[in-house]
Amino acid sequence: MGCPRLCLGLSLAFFLTSVPSTASLAARDSIGVATPGVEQMVFCAAIKDRAPVGIADTLPADISRVYCFTRIVGAQETTSVAHIWYYGDKKMAEVRLPVRSSNWRTWSSKRVMPDWKGGWRVEILTPDSAVIATKGFYLK
Repeated sequence: MGCPRLCLGLSLAFFLTSVPSTASLAARDSIGVATPGVEQMVFCAAIKDRAPVGIADTLPADISRVYCFTRIVGAQETTSVAHIWYYGDKKMAEVRLPVRSSNWRTWSSKRVMPDWKGGWRVEILTPDSAVIATKGFYLK
């Protein structure tokens, strides 16, 4: 194996082992305490039996209500997260949600009007306002 191949292989191995997964598990803060992470974050048309139904990143504008379903992992004690809903850059809602175990499903919803077409996003924050996930969807 020549140097270019070896260097490429080593660089690729370093890259693959040093980049965190997008479905982040619990992170550790600077003093080693586990903080909650987001394993799953999806937008959907409904929740049935504590599971998302009609998962999509583009939803019809006449849907009337959009749900943000999240699976929070890694909480070592009862805590909370907040779902912050944005339409464009305008904050539309903030919903505080309890997290009561190390593997917790929770969701919030936002009533939407048919003329609120365009880009939306939800940020998930810890109690100390650290953003642990952000995801967008589109009303069409």
